[in-house]
Amino acid sequence: MKLRLIVFAAITLTGIIIAGFMIKNKKANENSTEYREKHNNILKVINPYDVNKDLVDDSIQLVRTGHTIADFKFVNQYEDSITQNNFKNKIYVTNFFFTTCGSICPKMNAQMKRVQEEFINDDWLKLMSHTVWPEGDSVSRLYNYSLNYNDPNKPNKWWFVTGTKQDLYTMARTSYLVVPDENDPNYEHGTESDFIHTENFALIDPDKRIRGMYDGTSPDEVSDLIKDIYDLKREYGF
Repeated sequence: MKLRLIVFAAITLTGIIIAGFMIKNKKANENSTEYREKHNNILKVINPYDVNKDLVDDSIQLVRTGHTIADFKFVNQYEDSITQNNFKNKIYVTNFFFTTCGSICPKMNAQMKRVQEEFINDDWLKLMSHTVWPEGDSVSRLYNYSLNYNDPNKPNKWWFVTGTKQDLYTMARTSYLVVPDENDPNYEHGTESDFIHTENFALIDPDKRIRGMYDGTSPDEVSDLIKDIYDLKREYGF
């Protein structure tokens, strides 16, 4: 009888230990990035190593973690200086265009307008479009162009910005990771723009990290972008 009780107690204790281990292991798995990404729609953080190397400057192609958007200073269509401070505690979507582009730019900005309309009353979301042709896209030209896209009731929702060509190109190539090298002969460069057309949109979180990249000419991919913005909104509690 005593032996039976000892065996029963041993079996029970073993079961408790195994169950405790399984619960602990389950909690560890649920706290892992992979689990949260799969079950809670946590968007992947994109680093240079994750992107087509043609779109990444040689100096950072092997960076696997910690990539963030560099500080910048541009001028928008209202002649206001725009810096990282304007995006503090905000999510934003960005792209590159020029005002006389008749090919992909109207398609891209029509899709960006969809994003604007979806989140028009959400102050935590901003849009920023960089010209790639600062020689021609003056502030006044950007302003007139923006009238085709800005919501008149929310004029600061979407900024069209300019700066030096070097600063604009550096941001596109080393921060947003969206353009091939300007001297790469395998890509068709713009005309007035004098550096590559890019159809890419980048989704940036409040910690200045890339959380998504999308073909801005594709309605389906922009629908994915809108869904991802909602997921990012939940992640940050907006």
